[in-house]
Amino acid sequence: MEQTNGTHNSSRKYLVRVQSDKVTYNNDVIQADYEYQTTRVTTQGETIVATPVSTNYQFQTKRHVPRTGLMLVGWGGNNGSTLTAALLANKHHLSWNTKEGVKDANLFGSITQSSTVPLGDEVYVPLNSLLPMVDPCDLELDGWDISGLDLAGAMNRAKVLEWQLQQQLVQEMSKMKPRPAAHIPGFVASNQETRVDNVITGNRQSMVEQLRKDIAEFKASRQLETVIVIWTANTERFAEIREGVNDTAANLLAAIRANHSEIAPSTLYAVASILEGCTYINGSPQNTFVPGCVELAEKHSTFLGGDDFKSGQTKLKSVLVDFLVSAGIKPASIVSYNHLGNNDGKNLSDPMQFRSKEISKSNVVDDMVGSNHILYQPGEKPDHCVVIKYVPYVGDSKRAMDEYMSEIMLGGHNTIVVHNTCEDSLLAAPLILDLALVAELCERITVAKRDASGTSEHQPLRSVLSILSYMCKAPQVPKGAPVVNALFKQKACIENVLRACIGLAPSNHMLLEHMVRFPLAKDAAKSASSNGCISLGH
Repeated sequence: MEQTNGTHNSSRKYLVRVQSDKVTYNNDVIQADYEYQTTRVTTQGETIVATPVSTNYQFQTKRHVPRTGLMLVGWGGNNGSTLTAALLANKHHLSWNTKEGVKDANLFGSITQSSTVPLGDEVYVPLNSLLPMVDPCDLELDGWDISGLDLAGAMNRAKVLEWQLQQQLVQEMSKMKPRPAAHIPGFVASNQETRVDNVITGNRQSMVEQLRKDIAEFKASRQLETVIVIWTANTERFAEIREGVNDTAANLLAAIRANHSEIAPSTLYAVASILEGCTYINGSPQNTFVPGCVELAEKHSTFLGGDDFKSGQTKLKSVLVDFLVSAGIKPASIVSYNHLGNNDGKNLSDPMQFRSKEISKSNVVDDMVGSNHILYQPGEKPDHCVVIKYVPYVGDSKRAMDEYMSEIMLGGHNTIVVHNTCEDSLLAAPLILDLALVAELCERITVAKRDASGTSEHQPLRSVLSILSYMCKAPQVPKGAPVVNALFKQKACIENVLRACIGLAPSNHMLLEHMVRFPLAKDAAKSASSNGCISLGH
């Protein structure tokens, strides 16, 4: 491994270097030739025919890590203020006293910063050591909010962080103030109007123009090379998909100019980001990415990702249901009850905003259920109920209670009941960081196809970044691609794409080197007489 200098983190940082004739490094790119193996399945009568398919690709990843800015929509909310505080605390190596002792700044919960992946020979390395990635403490922050409260006041209002930590951050965060936000009454709950004192005036077209100016000014003033924009504001109601309004890129832009009532603020941010060449990620469950928005991103070769941060209860659900279905156990009833007291919970107390959240949380088991036609008949699904209640007293400490009732052999039942208490923003903030860092890395990756006729031109990844699915409840995928909700598959996707970029085979966990026993040389003649059998075992 090649050691690099960690600018802010006191621990050593490494960058993996692969020695292979299929991988080359120069000053600009890491280039890897990669054989991608899949299986094509067809049916011939009552026989299912599986045909191995091998495709050769060439990955190129730019080694230069650009000076990167992160703009948050809802910067002054619980998630935005918590992430800002976390990055500053890590940058300055802060410590603070609590009733449980002294705590040090960390980024636990971030897979890019705090998880490891197998490299080989039982060696585990940080995920961010596979390829050059942005150092979180180097991120430049900015954003918008309907509340004009500075970030120190927003941090205090959120009541997420220990008081002594807040006191160390007040001076720096009080200088940070959100830009006026795009706000259209009716898309978020009416109970949010008491916070509204910092908005862009004018129609939808003027909002988009101002948002574009904000992005451009931020980029120029901080001398940034790239900007990622992430929605971490309140959940909006679903927008209606209407022919002639938001169904194509041209219609969407025309509808914005006409100030059409069904164009949501989140879509305005997405359009402004696309037109400024910025990646846009939706961290809430509303349908920001109407068909016209996706088409616009494809036309401008920019990236989109979402929807809805997957932090606590839904993440656990995507693990448990995958485990049960994979074990041949049939989940028949899934009931999820939540109560929380932060502003997200207050907004979700409105039925139209709750409906957006209910949809994103309810579809999380569909691919796992659909994978097993032995347990489920076509169209059959478990009874799935999601309840969210606003209880102000619990604040940001969300309670989630789940009951999973499953059918087992010979009519028996298995019931799993889970109580999960989580500090909501302390789980969501690391996801925002991971979304930004992985999305930025994707901007530097291009892929070419190799065959007998040669190597095609290198192309960027498709506009909809399905690689971000691990962090999202309702993953956005390119048209025609399968939606994967199973958590371990989503994590494996991230790890194996990064491995492909440096010419390493995917992690398959077969451990054949420990499973297969070959005869010793002196026993070769003896084993030949036994038909060359290979013994499998521990």
